[in-house]
Amino acid sequence: MHRFALVFLLSPWFIFAQIPQPNFNQAFLQNEVASVFISIEPDSLDLLLGDSLYSGHEFMAAMSYQSSLGTVFYDSIGFRARGNTSLSSQKKSFKIDFNRFVSSQKFEGLEEINLNGEHNDVSILRSFLAQYLLRSAGLAAARTSFVKLYVNNEYKGLYINVEHLDDEFLDLRFPTEANGNLWKCYYGADLTWWGNNPGAYQSVYELKTNKDSADYSALLNFINVLNNTPSSNFACVIQEVFDVDLFLRNIALEILMGQWDGYAYNKNNYYLYQREGDSKMVYLSYDLDNTFGIDWFNINWALRNVYSWSPGNQARPLYTKLMAVPYFKDRFTFHMLDILNTIWTVSELQFILEQKQQLISPAALLDNYKGLDYGFTNQDFLEALQQTWGAHVKSGIVPYLQNRKQSALSQLTPYVGLPNPCISNVEELSQVPGKLLFVTDILGREIDPDAKNCIKILIFENGIQKRVYEME
Repeated sequence: MHRFALVFLLSPWFIFAQIPQPNFNQAFLQNEVASVFISIEPDSLDLLLGDSLYSGHEFMAAMSYQSSLGTVFYDSIGFRARGNTSLSSQKKSFKIDFNRFVSSQKFEGLEEINLNGEHNDVSILRSFLAQYLLRSAGLAAARTSFVKLYVNNEYKGLYINVEHLDDEFLDLRFPTEANGNLWKCYYGADLTWWGNNPGAYQSVYELKTNKDSADYSALLNFINVLNNTPSSNFACVIQEVFDVDLFLRNIALEILMGQWDGYAYNKNNYYLYQREGDSKMVYLSYDLDNTFGIDWFNINWALRNVYSWSPGNQARPLYTKLMAVPYFKDRFTFHMLDILNTIWTVSELQFILEQKQQLISPAALLDNYKGLDYGFTNQDFLEALQQTWGAHVKSGIVPYLQNRKQSALSQLTPYVGLPNPCISNVEELSQVPGKLLFVTDILGREIDPDAKNCIKILIFENGIQKRVYEME
């Protein structure tokens, strides 16, 4: 009887293995707004913002980073504008590349940092909140901070510094298995099958690591399995090549955030990583500024049904085929309920947002660039948490959080706890990742390992953590 209880506690249809979260450091200060000073030849700056704007060319510059911890200086860095549609904005976003001209040069372990102007979000808090929620949910999240940017001593405004998704990012989230292939997925990456020729995929699935190998075989195999596996064994075969549970949690949170510019709705803005340890593909969220009430489609994302999120007239097989499998749909429901009941606490999120807004207000109110694209004013910034601005900003952030939680809970079907149809026997279920040291609740308080009807975090001697739910 005791053996059966242990198997039930650790059974894979309840386990979620959280991704490690790196500490914040000098590059990502949480309680102050650092200053970044870029020095660049005026002719180079004119080219960067003019004829070379869309070329991706990096110009040599120098950076001084100033905070309460002191000043660090880097000469011979690469500096360019970044983004896609944002390249045409008046408030540009920028990339700093530390090792473009000096091999192995890094800042706090980073080869690159992204300074995003968030020209379409007057609050400049949506990307921060999205990454905060990813981190709180145990998913791969980029660290963020806020900085004041100066270029040749001209104040360019308040920027959010978002951690770049590259080798260093992977090393910290997938320790000992971070040397696999990483693909950046651009607009058009709907994961439909385009045949066996890798060249057909390279324009929208860009290999960002191990570029010399140009090996697209794992990506093609994943897309082939996704699209061409018979429904009779799809549930089992897809789990052999893809971390389905991690995706279901990730996409549940994206849907709650109203991330329409990602995979599920706009076939855009995500990464796929082939994890070294088991060679499975992993889905990673990216570019999360068009969230929490920002809309360009005249759709109320706070009310859109969570089970029919993708456009009905376009193929999104990774979302629709998983939702068609009862077990996967049930797991999606579990993750959405878990997120809504553990980290989507509107009063707590509102407090965090208010504290962050207070921190960045002096820099934001001096930012004259924020109004150049859409006419945002200082009052719009101050009211952004609660007020609907209009046009593409259809909701204040806090009302969106409230409405999305209420509507999602009303849409969710009951969570059943269906067993994984591909687990073959009790012995497989009973495998334990090392000695169990202790069990905590979601707030980190130690609890009885036999506690029922609650989310529990199992801490093992090898450092592995498992999030589980056990019913009576």
